[in-house]
Amino acid sequence: MEPLLEEEEQRLDRVDSHHEPDLTSISSSLSSVFSAVDSRSATSSGDISGTSGSSGEILTADAVVPRLLEPAPACEELKATVTARQKCVGRNNKGVTWGFTSVIGRQREMEDAVAVVPAFMSLTCDHVGGCTAPGSRTSPEISPIHFFGVYDGHGGSQVAKFCGERMHGVIAEEWDREVDESCGWQRRWEVALSTSFERADSEVVTVAVAPEMVGSTAAIVVLSGCQIIASNCGDSRVVLCRGTETIALTVDQKPDRQDELMRIEREGGRVINWNGARVFGVLAMSRAIGDRYLRPWVIPVPEVTFTTRTDDDECLIIASDGLWDVMSNEEAGQVARRLLIRRRRRALMGEVDDRVSPAQAVADNLTAIAIGRSSCDNISVIVVDLKPKRKSPSNAVKKR
Repeated sequence: MEPLLEEEEQRLDRVDSHHEPDLTSISSSLSSVFSAVDSRSATSSGDISGTSGSSGEILTADAVVPRLLEPAPACEELKATVTARQKCVGRNNKGVTWGFTSVIGRQREMEDAVAVVPAFMSLTCDHVGGCTAPGSRTSPEISPIHFFGVYDGHGGSQVAKFCGERMHGVIAEEWDREVDESCGWQRRWEVALSTSFERADSEVVTVAVAPEMVGSTAAIVVLSGCQIIASNCGDSRVVLCRGTETIALTVDQKPDRQDELMRIEREGGRVINWNGARVFGVLAMSRAIGDRYLRPWVIPVPEVTFTTRTDDDECLIIASDGLWDVMSNEEAGQVARRLLIRRRRRALMGEVDDRVSPAQAVADNLTAIAIGRSSCDNISVIVVDLKPKRKSPSNAVKKR
């Protein structure tokens, strides 16, 4: 693992000793905490253009609406399985907090979009891999499902903005249409997600959202109390920090990835090295929504992974390549773990301004580091804190 640059170490130390990061290039507007009622009325946190940030808390409670997308056969490293448990992991996951930043960076136009939709669906636990132990009495229990998405546009912002506003709704609708229970909950999610990505791609044309040379990546997470379902199309990325590990939940779909290169060439396409591997020397990714002029070589088919949550999970990082171009997964995970642990400890002691959540502090700092390392792209980062919120000792005393 590469060590953090000295100035970045100093920045992390300053974050520990101040209420929030000193980020002159980021305007971070705090949203109010999402209550269970707020979650019901939120259909989308919108797409984010320009320079912005937000944070919030998702509480476990009644949920409502939304649906899914689907993937193509994944390469071996993407395969993940979930085994039955004797107790539901979700029972210990009382809620999550989140924060995000989305900045224009050194680009002339903001082409990224971000969507955070708390409780975008309500499903029984057995539809998201939980409560599957034999004889479990909790399988029929309703569980709120949350949505997080980062979309990185290219050739224009239209497709990314469209996905930010529309994708989670399409997923919800497609989940309801896919009712074959015999194939199992994982396959049902795969089909729903794949169908949703392809449907969103079709709507870009039918609704005349953008010219055929405009497209967007899509990296999304569907999160329940016991399951992380990650899906991506392009080179935005989802990473899980678990204990001391940093685990990639998606693998970038680049034209020179061996399986993608073989698929493109099988269809009569070419990958040309022009400032990096590109499809016909043009596009630096092999899957995307939009980009109709590069069919059938660039396709809107996502890859999907399933990861069972554990008590060791720290956070999720969902980000556009404006971050990943200048930071490795391990570096981002190292920053996130250190900040989360320190801020949680200080919060318990009442030493941190709780108006800035630990998740928001991590998102702000990852963005600041990317800017400091001269990232040339828009930078969008969502951080989801997966640890249950703990009460400070002072609050515990008051309740007694």
